[in-house]
Amino acid sequence: MIFFPFAKINIGLNVVERRPDGYHNLETVFYPVPIYDALELLPMDDDFPSETDCDIKVTGIPVEGDDRDNIVVRAYHLLKADFPGLLPRLHVHLHKGIPTQAGMGGGSSDCASMIVALNNMCRLQLDVSRMQAYAMRLGADCPFFIEGRAAYAEGIGEKLHPISLSLDGLWLAIVRPDIPVSTREAFSLITPKHPATNCREIVSKLPIENWRAHLKNDFEDSVFAHHPEIGVIKEQLYQAGAVYASMSGSGSAVYGLFKKAVDLSGLFSGMYCKLLQLGA
Repeated sequence: MIFFPFAKINIGLNVVERRPDGYHNLETVFYPVPIYDALELLPMDDDFPSETDCDIKVTGIPVEGDDRDNIVVRAYHLLKADFPGLLPRLHVHLHKGIPTQAGMGGGSSDCASMIVALNNMCRLQLDVSRMQAYAMRLGADCPFFIEGRAAYAEGIGEKLHPISLSLDGLWLAIVRPDIPVSTREAFSLITPKHPATNCREIVSKLPIENWRAHLKNDFEDSVFAHHPEIGVIKEQLYQAGAVYASMSGSGSAVYGLFKKAVDLSGLFSGMYCKLLQLGA
């Protein structure tokens, strides 16, 4: 069984208040984009000598950390604890095509795909809300990837409200420089505040040509101050003709939306750079 976890971008991201538990409440729009990992699940033979019921091999874009603590393996053990005897021992192959430490939700999407895959494979009969509840236990933005529809998100990213938004026909450029950005550090440099206009209202009511003047990712100020190269990428996308450009999440990926295909091959040499048409 093979699944293809997808990426997301944030269209506007406002950190509105610090919570008593130390987390922050957000307002953002999640939008799914067709950049994928691949997640393959294969039953493990009964006599296969393994120290774990779920082993994993990760290929493609390198992922930091111990594979045994990968969020996909954690999703397996989370469900196995509640459904003893129903989950088989598994070999998992995760091929990473979504840039890591980029603000594109690759790990969260992998986690959600594992929950959906196990629900289908093992006939756990979990509905969407229950799968999202399990996903939430592994990461704030994981529930979005269970369904993957454009959504306005509140809270720490877990309160999802589907919205009618289509970017089909536009061209999306994703540029990810080789600069790691610590999400924890990015949050520590934020001064929470409510925006003058909610990002849901902006993307729902204004044409994309007007987004630049009204939408903001609150992480950009501090991230660009510490890593000015990332801010330069955003400006280069605008100079190349983007109608809207932004950092996704806390970075370091920056995306641009274009009305036609553009040649960016020489502009971002040495970086991850992908151009694709949405809805194609």
